[in-house]
Amino acid sequence: MSRTQSGTDDTTESGMDSGPNGGAADGPYGVTENDDSGGRARGDAAAAEAVRRFIPLLDYPLYVVTVASAGERAGCLVGFASQCSIGPERFMIWLSRANHTFGVARSAALLGVHLLGRHQYALAELFGGRTGDRFDKFGHVRWYEGEGGTPVLTDAPAWFVGRVEGRTDGGDHVGFLLTPVTGGGPRAGRGDPLRLSDAAGLTAGHPAT
Repeated sequence: MSRTQSGTDDTTESGMDSGPNGGAADGPYGVTENDDSGGRARGDAAAAEAVRRFIPLLDYPLYVVTVASAGERAGCLVGFASQCSIGPERFMIWLSRANHTFGVARSAALLGVHLLGRHQYALAELFGGRTGDRFDKFGHVRWYEGEGGTPVLTDAPAWFVGRVEGRTDGGDHVGFLLTPVTGGGPRAGRGDPLRLSDAAGLTAGHPAT
């Protein structure tokens, strides 16, 4: 039961019925809106802390994403990626806005996605520890032109080229929704994929944000 400044029970100063937490009732179902910004702030802080503890538990595979557009090639190491639909088959990869590859990819129709083997730290370091702003990564790796000129890494144990169906603003990263159009692998004896923990000592060639 709520009490207003007038001292009456269960009514607000406007005479409207109050909700169970003292807010004004909204509509026939008595849904209330309470101005509890302090409580929300505490809840947001707790949620943020929970996420900070949750993220280090993840050990997802790492990928190299490649692109060719407007006469320029680019590629980078990506950790934010996942299948996002079974039918139709769709895959989402996320690129940092600060990354050189993003600048090339935002106008591209196709992207290449390469899974790395656990023994391929050198490839991860090449595409994650160098920036295409100042360094030709493709001059130091075996590759060939795939669908639409998309660079395909010869030594990747599994890969696909996907058509960009759409882009999604995720904050400091942008999601690229892909429909696979061609691919290769997996190769026999490929072993485990390279994971985030395997690249813990890698220094990024470009700030993530």
